[in-house]
Amino acid sequence: NEDQGIMFVQTMLPAGSTLEQTQEIQDQVRRHFLEDEKKAVASIFTVAGRGFSGAGQNVGLAFVKLKDWDLRPGSDLKVDALVKRAMAKFSQLRNARVFAFPPPAVLELGRAGGFDFQLQDRAGMGHEALMAARNQMLGLAAQDPRLIRVRPSGLEDVTQYRIDVDWEKAGALGVPISSIHHTIAAAFGGAYVNDFIQGGRVKRVYAQADAPYRMLPTDLERLYVRNAAGTMTPFTSFATGHWFQGAPLLERFNSFPALNIWGEPAPGKSSGEAMAAMEEIVSKLSKGVGYDWTGISYQERMAKAQTGILYAFSVIVIFLCLAALYESWTIPITILLALPLGVIGGVVASSLRGLPNDVYFQIGLLTVLGLTTKNAILIVQFAMAKVEEGMGLTEATLEGAKLRLRPIVMTSLAFGFGVLPLAMATGAGAGAQTAIGTGVLGGMVTATFLAIFFIPLFFVGVVQLFAKKKTAPAATPDSDAVSPPEGQ
Repeated sequence: NEDQGIMFVQTMLPAGSTLEQTQEIQDQVRRHFLEDEKKAVASIFTVAGRGFSGAGQNVGLAFVKLKDWDLRPGSDLKVDALVKRAMAKFSQLRNARVFAFPPPAVLELGRAGGFDFQLQDRAGMGHEALMAARNQMLGLAAQDPRLIRVRPSGLEDVTQYRIDVDWEKAGALGVPISSIHHTIAAAFGGAYVNDFIQGGRVKRVYAQADAPYRMLPTDLERLYVRNAAGTMTPFTSFATGHWFQGAPLLERFNSFPALNIWGEPAPGKSSGEAMAAMEEIVSKLSKGVGYDWTGISYQERMAKAQTGILYAFSVIVIFLCLAALYESWTIPITILLALPLGVIGGVVASSLRGLPNDVYFQIGLLTVLGLTTKNAILIVQFAMAKVEEGMGLTEATLEGAKLRLRPIVMTSLAFGFGVLPLAMATGAGAGAQTAIGTGVLGGMVTATFLAIFFIPLFFVGVVQLFAKKKTAPAATPDSDAVSPPEGQ
């Protein structure tokens, strides 16, 4: 996740809340960022009545624009710090749930950082059972230390009024189906009638019942539908209605009824760990409930399957190149044994700074593998040359480690100081730079100082264990040889 200079705020009130109540919460959100966080916030734009998942009087959203990175020095003015303080402030609101969150790393692949989860009904359990499973999942996620800010992104169930039309009665009365639909649609929703010209401009005419006559279910009694005989039939003669709780928006994913859930990993945890935690929670739910990933989480899940192959391919390429260089299958093993020396430093450095195992850290580890191989080659190649000159294995190895110490330290220092600005980066793109620089810098430290001691040990041990002794066959006398004549 990067500090991209913007952040989002999602507001959700209980079902049935009015637009005025939502606007009041939005005003509190606006005051918090413009007054309490004026050092970091440049502007804010709030919307009441519409959220990321649809329109509703009880939802709202806000777009917060932060000041330039140069005007926000210090970690307390970064987006993560702003989100933490905002969540602490908004958690005190009793009549609304307000979530502040940064945008995703790739804006085109989602609307929130963290993970994008789809809870699916794969057994036809029904909407109520799916909502119960979602609430159970949210409760378990709130107790998981690997997850924070797990929240539904859809609209909550609201009270709705359903009109049940008795089609047999309507047919007996001669009322066409199309007339029933058009009448109720025009009265409560509006219908396009015609155009007219006023002041040189073409304007549209819409027909709709006046506001006082479309406010209550009893207003259906005022409607009449023209039947096939041309007479007007009361709407209540063939239709009834009842109240029920239901979803205001039909949500499906990959043909299954689904509910969208957003969340973020806890500090120091990666999005992959958070996704694994969500999968563990799903396994605890009732049978018939499935899940799927979407947006940037889907892309991450697809790319994660290639990580092991990438590392394995890198190690194999290093091994084959060394085997071709030394024309041996045993010497490259010494180099491969040195690879963990750099990995240890990268992992320790990133852990000390609280950085997760993200894609940038993995790129840095690949770089460390190559640099560790370089240090090992400097010692092993010199030791092999001394052995070919007739020097003993141990003496040649110690001599190579002493003479190659300065080149190893010099090249490592040069590369280490080169990536130091990445590890200390601030401003735009600092997240990626810090992740790469920290992993590479930590790997270089251990690949340099540990390699001086362990690479000679690995080389001597591997050669003594696997190298074959070349012994020349002893000369034997030829029995068929002619003996020299006497006197010679």
